[in-house]
Amino acid sequence: MRVAILSPIAWRTPPRHYGPWEQVVSTLTEGLLARGIDVTLFATGDSLTAGSLHAVCPRPYEEDSSLDPKVWESLHVSEVFERAEEFDIIHNHFDFLPLTYAGLVKTPVVTTIHGFSSERILPVYEKYDGRVHYVSISEADRSPRLTYIATVYNGIDLEKFTFREVSGDYLVYLGRIHPDKGVHEAVEIARAAGMPLVIAGIIHDHDYYRRRIEPQLDDRCRYLGSVGPAERDRLLGGACALIHPVMIDEPFGLAVVEAMACGTPVVAYRRGALPELVEHGRTGFLVDDVEGAVEALSEIGHLSRRACRETVEERFSREKMVEDYIEVYRRVLEEGRDEGRRPWGYYEVLVDGAGHKVKRIVVYPGKRLSLQRHRQRSEHWYMVEGRARVIVGDETISLEAGQAVDIPRGAVHRMENVTDELVVFIEVQRGDYLGEDDIERFADDYGRAGVK
Repeated sequence: MRVAILSPIAWRTPPRHYGPWEQVVSTLTEGLLARGIDVTLFATGDSLTAGSLHAVCPRPYEEDSSLDPKVWESLHVSEVFERAEEFDIIHNHFDFLPLTYAGLVKTPVVTTIHGFSSERILPVYEKYDGRVHYVSISEADRSPRLTYIATVYNGIDLEKFTFREVSGDYLVYLGRIHPDKGVHEAVEIARAAGMPLVIAGIIHDHDYYRRRIEPQLDDRCRYLGSVGPAERDRLLGGACALIHPVMIDEPFGLAVVEAMACGTPVVAYRRGALPELVEHGRTGFLVDDVEGAVEALSEIGHLSRRACRETVEERFSREKMVEDYIEVYRRVLEEGRDEGRRPWGYYEVLVDGAGHKVKRIVVYPGKRLSLQRHRQRSEHWYMVEGRARVIVGDETISLEAGQAVDIPRGAVHRMENVTDELVVFIEVQRGDYLGEDDIERFADDYGRAGVK
């Protein structure tokens, strides 16, 4: 299996100090290589990998202001798609821009959605839904407007995080310095609990830092700046607890998993993916406000640090993430063995004989085929799995597994998956001509009406 992994280029892969997407890409890349997968990493020229590195952007544009992000992102993304035929899978970690190339290549594209910056980017994801295979990093971060092939939690390399049975007496906040991350509430929680707080992370909102954080700094509340891997390990492992008072519905929370890998429990606001990461009362506490966090800290010493580490070993290790992605690749390659991929699902031809053809057809949840008719063939549909709404002429039928319907020649018809599960049916065609161009479309969700 030959896999091209497309990393962002804001930061190096792996990052020197900050770059959560780049960190996940690096962890996945090295894990796949350890499993014998042939991986080419498309990243900045100073990136590090045991595999093949291909770069057009020499350095991260966040570390070199002379680089225009739009220019280098365009060159970077186009590079992997111009070499698409060299790979069995393109795995995109670059957000929505690469999706616009997906329809130009035959190589299947897997896109890990690391979160939505806003709903304004959803139209791009919607256009390529069904053509690109989407992976979410938590159940909480799934959009109801998209179809996903899997949820794969971010994994970390446990060898880079030292388990510590005994904690220190301070609290830690690790993450971006931005109002969305609730750093000011972390300060308030620590003050109310009477505990020292160490803050670490890149400043993304300098005005917020100057107004809300800097005036609070003293010998009991320190800001270390953005820390590298070794210092991060010491900082997380020595803490009594990680404070994670996010003000938004966070798609994952890498710092949460990293803290637990060191044995450090987490006190986090009950938002976004946090209930999927933190087991309340075992690996930390999920709370709703400052008062709840302060109360939880009074109980933090009763939690088992060993349980925190074991949770990460079981659910958020590099090996678990790699295994889950290999399964995604396997499923994608199985679906793509024929040329029957469509925006609504895919099909495979089981029999292609004289005057008859048999297909196995899969329709994705919430998707539907075009409203169409055939001039030169009739069809018989037998439902194998799921439930669908079928239109035949003026009649609308609910079809379930074990049921069948006949589509006469010339009848206008449509199949719609009305559930959140796959629909699978067998289609038997009979006629003098069974080509794919014997389709007259009257309505289509993908702009193909009037196109054979």
